Amino acid sequence: MRFDPDDIQRSLRKAWSLSTASQWTAGNPAAGQCNVTALLIHELFGGDLLKTPLPAGDHFYNRIGGERYDFTASQFKRPIAYMDLPTDRADAEQGATSDQLAELRAAFQRRALAQ
Repeated sequence: MRFDPDDIQRSLRKAWSLSTASQWTAGNPAAGQCNVTALLIHELFGGDLLKTPLPAGDHFYNRIGGERYDFTASQFKRPIAYMDLPTDRADAEQGATSDQLAELRAAFQRRALAQ
Protein backbone atom coordinates (compact mmCIF):
# COMPACT_ATOMS: atom_id res chain seq x y z
CA MET A 1 0.00 0.00 0.00
CA ARG A 2 1.40 3.37 -0.95
CA PHE A 3 1.11 6.42 1.26
CA ASP A 4 -1.70 8.54 -0.17
CA PRO A 5 -3.06 10.78 2.60
CA ASP A 6 -6.46 11.28 0.94
CA ASP A 7 -7.00 7.53 0.44
CA ILE A 8 -5.81 6.85 3.97
CA GLN A 9 -8.20 9.44 5.43
CA ARG A 10 -11.16 7.95 3.53
CA SER A 11 -10.27 4.42 4.63
CA LEU A 12 -9.78 5.45 8.25
CA ARG A 13 -13.12 7.26 8.37
CA LYS A 14 -14.84 4.04 7.29
CA ALA A 15 -12.71 1.85 9.58
CA TRP A 16 -13.20 3.78 12.83
CA SER A 17 -15.87 2.39 15.12
CA LEU A 18 -16.82 1.89 18.74
CA SER A 19 -14.51 -1.15 18.62
CA THR A 20 -11.51 1.07 17.82
CA ALA A 21 -12.20 3.84 20.39
CA SER A 22 -14.85 4.10 23.08
CA GLN A 23 -15.45 7.80 22.34
CA TRP A 24 -16.48 7.09 18.71
CA THR A 25 -19.88 8.38 17.56
CA ALA A 26 -21.46 8.48 14.12
CA GLY A 27 -21.47 12.28 14.36
CA ASN A 28 -17.79 12.46 15.32
CA PRO A 29 -16.10 9.26 14.10
CA ALA A 30 -12.56 10.57 14.78
CA ALA A 31 -13.31 11.12 18.49
CA GLY A 32 -10.84 9.24 20.66
CA GLN A 33 -9.12 7.63 17.68
CA CYS A 34 -5.79 9.49 17.85
CA ASN A 35 -3.71 6.91 19.73
CA VAL A 36 -4.84 3.88 17.77
CA THR A 37 -4.69 5.73 14.44
CA ALA A 38 -1.20 7.15 15.03
CA LEU A 39 0.00 3.67 16.02
CA LEU A 40 -1.46 2.06 12.89
CA ILE A 41 -0.06 4.70 10.54
CA HIS A 42 3.36 4.36 12.20
CA GLU A 43 3.18 0.58 11.85
CA LEU A 44 2.21 0.71 8.16
CA PHE A 45 4.20 3.71 6.90
CA GLY A 46 6.95 4.44 9.44
CA GLY A 47 7.93 8.01 10.19
CA ASP A 48 7.70 9.60 13.62
CA LEU A 49 5.08 9.55 16.33
CA LEU A 50 4.32 13.01 17.69
CA LYS A 51 2.07 14.41 20.38
CA THR A 52 0.67 17.70 21.60
CA PRO A 53 -0.64 18.11 25.16
CA LEU A 54 -4.28 19.25 25.22
CA PRO A 55 -6.60 19.91 28.19
CA ALA A 56 -8.25 16.48 27.77
CA GLY A 57 -4.90 14.69 27.45
CA ASP A 58 -2.15 14.12 24.91
CA HIS A 59 -3.13 14.13 21.23
CA PHE A 60 -1.12 11.76 18.99
CA TYR A 61 -0.39 11.98 15.25
CA ASN A 62 2.38 11.28 12.74
CA ARG A 63 5.18 12.86 10.73
CA ILE A 64 6.09 11.14 7.48
CA GLY A 65 8.65 12.51 5.05
CA GLY A 66 8.95 15.67 7.13
CA GLU A 67 5.19 16.43 6.92
CA ARG A 68 2.72 16.35 9.83
CA TYR A 69 -0.32 14.11 9.31
CA ASP A 70 -3.12 14.32 11.84
CA PHE A 71 -5.81 12.04 10.52
CA THR A 72 -7.99 12.61 13.60
CA ALA A 73 -7.92 16.43 13.74
CA SER A 74 -11.58 16.53 12.66
CA GLN A 75 -12.63 15.44 16.15
CA PHE A 76 -11.84 18.94 17.46
CA LYS A 77 -13.96 22.05 17.05
CA ARG A 78 -10.94 24.36 17.16
CA PRO A 79 -7.58 24.21 15.39
CA ILE A 80 -4.77 22.60 17.36
CA ALA A 81 -1.67 24.60 18.31
CA TYR A 82 0.68 21.74 17.48
CA MET A 83 3.81 21.29 19.57
CA ASP A 84 5.12 18.26 17.61
CA LEU A 85 6.75 16.66 20.65
CA PRO A 86 8.52 13.42 19.72
CA THR A 87 7.09 10.35 21.44
CA ASP A 88 7.19 6.59 21.09
CA ARG A 89 4.88 3.60 20.68
CA ALA A 90 4.87 2.82 24.41
CA ASP A 91 3.49 6.30 25.16
CA ALA A 92 0.80 6.08 22.47
CA GLU A 93 -0.12 2.53 23.52
CA GLN A 94 -1.22 3.85 26.91
CA GLY A 95 -4.37 5.18 25.23
CA ALA A 96 -5.17 2.22 22.97
CA THR A 97 -5.57 -1.47 23.63
CA SER A 98 -4.05 -4.19 21.48
CA ASP A 99 -7.60 -5.28 20.61
CA GLN A 100 -8.48 -1.78 19.39
CA LEU A 101 -5.33 -1.69 17.25
CA ALA A 102 -6.05 -5.15 15.80
CA GLU A 103 -9.63 -4.11 15.01
CA LEU A 104 -8.53 -0.89 13.31
CA ARG A 105 -5.79 -2.69 11.37
CA ALA A 106 -8.25 -5.28 10.02
CA ALA A 107 -11.00 -2.74 9.22
CA PHE A 108 -8.53 -0.33 7.59
CA GLN A 109 -7.01 -3.03 5.41
CA ARG A 110 -10.48 -4.18 4.27
CA ARG A 111 -11.41 -0.59 3.34
CA ALA A 112 -8.07 0.20 1.70
CA LEU A 113 -8.21 -2.92 -0.46
CA ALA A 114 -11.79 -2.12 -1.49
CA GLN A 115 -10.80 1.27 -2.98
